[in-house]
Amino acid sequence: MDPTWQTLHHRDLTGRQMHDLLRLRHRVFVREQDCPDYDDIDGLDVADDAHHVLAYDGDVLLATARVLPPRDAAGHSRPREYGSGGGAARVGRVVVAPEGRGRGLAHELVRRCVEVAERTWPGSPITLGAQAHLTDLYAAYGFVPVGEPYVEDGIPHVDMTRPPA
Repeated sequence: MDPTWQTLHHRDLTGRQMHDLLRLRHRVFVREQDCPDYDDIDGLDVADDAHHVLAYDGDVLLATARVLPPRDAAGHSRPREYGSGGGAARVGRVVVAPEGRGRGLAHELVRRCVEVAERTWPGSPITLGAQAHLTDLYAAYGFVPVGEPYVEDGIPHVDMTRPPA
């Protein structure tokens, strides 16, 4: 069965959807990847102009990601992990449930995130912090590595940027 996809502004998320995405992220980022100190709830899910992409199979959330806006006009900065430069949208918290893997959901999720960023903030580059083993996935959508690899929560990462379309 094909999943049902939704792209929602944070204000349009139901309490159930927010619960589902936080639960899935905890299941994968904390439990599966064994990162008990991972600080997932950072306030950015409901801040600024955040958008969320969700894929449901019935009432089961199979995949989700968030797309954050570029820095604001006043140049307020975010911590390094939320953007490497002014004017860049940010894709993050990209996750596919174990039972959803192998179905092409990660590719569709990234494609939809790029679409959201390009439609919402045209002309802005898009950045993300990729787990190193997933760089080929993101490269398929125009992301290129920038900077040196680093370790976050015990997992090798690399920052990647997609130039404006």
